[in-house]
Amino acid sequence: MPRLVDHEVRRREITSAVKRVVIRRGLEAVTFQSVAAEAGISVRLVQYYFGTKREFLLATHRSVMEDAGNRFTKQLSTLGDDVSPRSAVCAILMQLLPLDAVRREEAVVLGAFAAAAITGQGISAEETLAAPRALVSIVESQLTRAGATTPHLDAELILAAAGGIAQGMVQGHYTDQAGVELIDHLLDRVV
Repeated sequence: MPRLVDHEVRRREITSAVKRVVIRRGLEAVTFQSVAAEAGISVRLVQYYFGTKREFLLATHRSVMEDAGNRFTKQLSTLGDDVSPRSAVCAILMQLLPLDAVRREEAVVLGAFAAAAITGQGISAEETLAAPRALVSIVESQLTRAGATTPHLDAELILAAAGGIAQGMVQGHYTDQAGVELIDHLLDRVV
């Protein structure tokens, strides 16, 4: 009897392998062969699920964004309906900071994708901007609730700063404590 395969599970195994390769060796090390070896499957199977390298790179980016989005949603739902705009924005930003292994790995992978978009390594910035735009919209809505006069610009500024702080933490420029303090100080000034 043939074995039944859950295609979504298999796709997730492959994108997880891509993430591990990126984390250990960088985006340039991602090939059909390296991903297949990391996932413990054949190159043909990787090609079956993702016809091109670009397809599995974009699928990997989407999976990182979906995981982070699920974490944001879960975190916001625990705060309740009467959460202050500042607390809601702070909860979102804390999920962006690499304060644990999962978020650190996400920051490394997203940093690699950002560098690839800048240097033209097959992924364009436009293909990776949906999630950041959604985050700007969420933060903007909270700032509007808080009565901000320029909520869109403030949301863009807050998220740009948070992204820089997160990358600085990955690089070792900021400690976890310093990253949290910087976010708190930023929110004190803007919200």
